[in-house]
Amino acid sequence: MNNKIFAKSVQVISADGQNLGVMPTAQALQMAIDMGLDLVEMNANGAVPITKIMDYGKFKYEQKKRASEARKNQKTTELKEVWIKPFIEENDLNIKLKKVFEFLAEGNKVKISVMTKGSKKVLARGKDAVPELFARVIDIIGDKGNLESKSKPDERTKSIIVAPAK
Repeated sequence: MNNKIFAKSVQVISADGQNLGVMPTAQALQMAIDMGLDLVEMNANGAVPITKIMDYGKFKYEQKKRASEARKNQKTTELKEVWIKPFIEENDLNIKLKKVFEFLAEGNKVKISVMTKGSKKVLARGKDAVPELFARVIDIIGDKGNLESKSKPDERTKSIIVAPAK
């Protein structure tokens, strides 16, 4: 920018976008000063650097404003988690799933985990309890969410991840 451009000659673009051609750096800088603007190097990679006459402060402000607007419109999804027990009653399951539906409606992914840690009842009542529970949950969720992944069968805590339906 301005006096920090060390090339002998530069290609100059005016403030309104018109190409003024190649000229000595001192002459281009004097033109920018006469207009009350800055000479900004846009591309230094070519044989002749490309510079533009502009209000650099205004340019930086608009760049910052555009970046802020892009961040504002960006949607972040979180991974929410709901814990259930393997032998949960129907009403309790419906209450837990109501919370799952709220998370899905907000656009968040939901991890539904089953507590099997230290539960000898699960082994006594059958190893199919957790897969059956997950099948029930997926049936109830239906078209409001898509099954994204399941935990490995050998993990102690079983879980599934449900993403919002598109």
